[in-house]
Amino acid sequence: MLSRSLFVLPAALLVLAVDAQSDTVRIRELRAAEVVGPYRSGVRAMGDTVGAVILAGKRTSLIDPAAMNADLSVNAARQVFARVPGVSVWESEGSGVQLGIAARGLSPNRSWEFNMRQNGHDICADVFGYPEAYYTPPMEGVERIEVVRGAASLAYGPQFGGLVNFRMKRGANDRPIAVETRQTLGAFGSMNSFNGIGGTKGRWNYYGFLHHRSADGWRRNSRYRTTTAYGALEYRASGKLTLGASFTRMDMLGQQPGGLTDAAFAVDPRSSGRARNWILVPWHTGALTAEWRPDTRTVVDVKLFGTLGERGSVGFLRPVNEPDTVDRGTGAMVARQLDRDRYTNAGLEVRARRGLVLLKRDAQWSVGARAYAARTHRRVSGVGSTGSGPDLAPAGAYTRDLDLATRNGALFSELLLRPSERLALVPGARLEHIVSRVDGRINSSGTGEVDSGARTRQRLLLGIGAQFQVNARVQLYANFSQAYRPVLYSDLTPAATTDVIDPGLRDASGYNADGGVRGQLSDAVQFDIGVFHLHYNDRIGTVLRDGVNYRTNIGTSVSRGVEAYVEADLLRLAGGRRNDRRLAVFGSLGTTDARYTHWNNPAIAEDPLRSIEGKRVEYAPAFTLRTGIDWRCARFRGSVLINRVDGVYTDAGNTEAANATATAGWIPGYTLVDAQFTWAPVTALEATVGVNNVLDAAYATRRSGGYPGPGLLPGTGRSWYITLAARF
Repeated sequence: MLSRSLFVLPAALLVLAVDAQSDTVRIRELRAAEVVGPYRSGVRAMGDTVGAVILAGKRTSLIDPAAMNADLSVNAARQVFARVPGVSVWESEGSGVQLGIAARGLSPNRSWEFNMRQNGHDICADVFGYPEAYYTPPMEGVERIEVVRGAASLAYGPQFGGLVNFRMKRGANDRPIAVETRQTLGAFGSMNSFNGIGGTKGRWNYYGFLHHRSADGWRRNSRYRTTTAYGALEYRASGKLTLGASFTRMDMLGQQPGGLTDAAFAVDPRSSGRARNWILVPWHTGALTAEWRPDTRTVVDVKLFGTLGERGSVGFLRPVNEPDTVDRGTGAMVARQLDRDRYTNAGLEVRARRGLVLLKRDAQWSVGARAYAARTHRRVSGVGSTGSGPDLAPAGAYTRDLDLATRNGALFSELLLRPSERLALVPGARLEHIVSRVDGRINSSGTGEVDSGARTRQRLLLGIGAQFQVNARVQLYANFSQAYRPVLYSDLTPAATTDVIDPGLRDASGYNADGGVRGQLSDAVQFDIGVFHLHYNDRIGTVLRDGVNYRTNIGTSVSRGVEAYVEADLLRLAGGRRNDRRLAVFGSLGTTDARYTHWNNPAIAEDPLRSIEGKRVEYAPAFTLRTGIDWRCARFRGSVLINRVDGVYTDAGNTEAANATATAGWIPGYTLVDAQFTWAPVTALEATVGVNNVLDAAYATRRSGGYPGPGLLPGTGRSWYITLAARF
């Protein structure tokens, strides 16, 4: 079925193209000019089409990090995404490498509910088997961030969260060499150095940067250092064809201070009971690209990409209430647990968009195909050294040694129809073909061999969007898109030899529906206000059946809420027109009522003490409010940002009081204030002083049951930074 479809959709596209040529109505599509410079507010909705992709009718945000008055030296997510309503952030890791964001009641764990991309291609370990993002580019090298809510499932893949795509900077178009440098010093021994160079010479455009970030860390035992190198080269072979290549290498070493009990957090949130826990992540990702525009109505985009990465972790991972101490029998420290993963993936995506005439009106058709393969070699629960440094040499055998593989093919198509001058409809479909397999052993005994067999499935996703142009400044939009989450490696591998995996384990499935109104009331006021409904079927979990743990589909959750963003420039409202002066206030509010609505286990569905029906989804704050003020006057600018986040439950049973190991229990809400002030004596130079968490609030965003250390994980207290930047 899939192989036939690979030929059917492109053939249909060609048929419509021929029909369009013979139609009496002639059309000419003008190439859209993308504005890549700073926007006055730092965020706006994306256009109806971007490259070969159709985005009309979807809830989208285009973020310019440089215009956000954010602490880019540590990838401060709550500041960078401040104007995207409803984004929840995990802030337990200070290096800024592992971004943890989510929306609509989904889990922020390494952003695994989003399709994370850089320059349009995947950057995670395995999109279907292990979609955790161990790498995030330094924001100083990012030109813009594209965010598409759940409706991205048709164009980019099945994730419920949608798309986050980091578009990296390009070389200057007007000169052969342009240099930028940003040097930051801050509290707790932090240092950040970013140095980029790029330009255009003839048909060639190039850009590259070298970035290094390190710190002692706010908490004890939380040192880190990370180095990232990026290079991109683009060649305009003709007026119609552009070829490109890019490559990124990142190396991260981090000390993990582990979690705390709630009592220890109340006494000193900077304390740590783990001095020997480390993580090392070398990451390489690259792509070869081609953009072909044979005529004014057609664009073809090709990406050949791949990732080679590793994750090595060594540490004492016992519960937080068990001290890491000397083994009385040996007189040495207890041997640490050693885990090592190696990730390899490669993919090819081909997209095309063509202007057509349907029913004597302009239309656009986007169609494409994807081929992808990934392999993970996972060695878990090995015997590590008794030392205290980041030593990944094994001192004994690994309990588990697994090979995990995924193959994927996909076809996708969306059609932008315009029944009238103001109304646009966007029906679409995506066909996914996924094969996954797990081989190896989960222990060293004869009963530990695992072979899941080839799990093959095909999934058809459908969706439709609509957009109505009220006037030149205001749009109504709505979208419905099906989504699903494939069974992950952790779901196919039992936690112990006595565990049983349901042979009928199903992929989680559901849909996203949203709608709203966006635009401008005037040059001074912009807004995007909408509602959403997320239905998540067949969530996977563990239940007790016949005396053993049974891994199966446990139930359904539903998330509903409001996502609202409003910004007003008070000077422009008062009649001011100078672009070098600005006094803007904004509010970004996300409300989420995320609850379990169905419990699949009939044996306990009626037991109010054990059933989860009606309970809140874990890590889904009822509201997230970010509000602030930005000002600019001649050579000075500044901002104050206030974050107010509601508390969350950390397990599906909605445990209130924390357990002894601090892995479950309510986490209270918190309020954070950030401030920044910048002086630019000349256009090419600027100095910035900032303070994060001005009021030094003690807060936490998550609890962990394993890495980076069991227990309650605090966020960072008050910290300052000074940045000097220059452009030549």
